[in-house]
Amino acid sequence: MAPARIARGLFDLRLTAQPLEPGEAPAQPARTLIHKQFRGDLEASGMGQMLSFRSATPGSAGYVAMERVEGRLAGRSGSFVLMHLGEMTRGAPQLSVRVVPDSGTGELAGLSGDMSIEARNGQHLYVFTYRLPGE
Repeated sequence: MAPARIARGLFDLRLTAQPLEPGEAPAQPARTLIHKQFRGDLEASGMGQMLSFRSATPGSAGYVAMERVEGRLAGRSGSFVLMHLGEMTRGAPQLSVRVVPDSGTGELAGLSGDMSIEARNGQHLYVFTYRLPGE
């Protein structure tokens, strides 16, 4: 198995809320488009969709998302898909962001890994622990 590598950097995030369908109650999960621009060790654009729900209990919510990332990682170009699962339980966050198995294309075929995301001082930071075959 290839050793794990680590990529770090920042990303810009733009979220675009999608309108509810006619007849949908506001208590339904919200749909949002995700647009990201990664900088640092991962130079790429990300686009995806998110479903989220905020409960009536303050600080409790959840989201799932699929995001296609295209660009360069470790000098290799291609794309891959990230799957997100996030929850907040009365203010305590938990997040899992993983590469969808076998979603890598081009020079990123075979990519696997996990990404942590942190918002700090108005900036979004990522740490991507990944493996590429042949390394």
